[in-house]
Amino acid sequence: MTDQYIEIIQGDITKVEVDAIVNAANKTLLGGGGVDGAIHRAAGPKLLEECSTLGGCETGEAKITRGYNLPAKFVIHTVGPIWHEGKSNEAELLRNCYLNSLKLAEEHGLKTIAFPAISTGAYGYPIEEAAKIAIKAVRDYLKNSKIEKAILVLFSDRDRQVYERTMKQVYG
Repeated sequence: MTDQYIEIIQGDITKVEVDAIVNAANKTLLGGGGVDGAIHRAAGPKLLEECSTLGGCETGEAKITRGYNLPAKFVIHTVGPIWHEGKSNEAELLRNCYLNSLKLAEEHGLKTIAFPAISTGAYGYPIEEAAKIAIKAVRDYLKNSKIEKAILVLFSDRDRQVYERTMKQVYG
């Protein structure tokens, strides 16, 4: 599904050809499971070397590195919130992941960016709620941005369907 600002696809974010892919990282930025581990494996050991110089990253913030062996020129690392039943400012922190990643991309003159479903894996954020936050944050930001396209890359068919349904509900 595609609109003027956002494309929703099912696939492997490490294979998407964009200026930057976003890594749903942990606070150390030193690799982990899920999409984080996949990005580190695909990028190669130089990504870990560069990440080790960044001093970690706080929840909702973002940092940028080169993409190394990835088709993407850059990786923007952001740390999503762990789901605590919505009682720990998770929605605002998740929104900040998207907004700070987009700001960093724009500061570096990037035109295309791809996001995974941040915090919906091991961090337990409900996919339906996360999709609403992601789509609204990205679409609203891109309306007044030099970034031309954001691709929301979902690993499973179920998650892609949730995002497509949410996009229709939110923007018709």
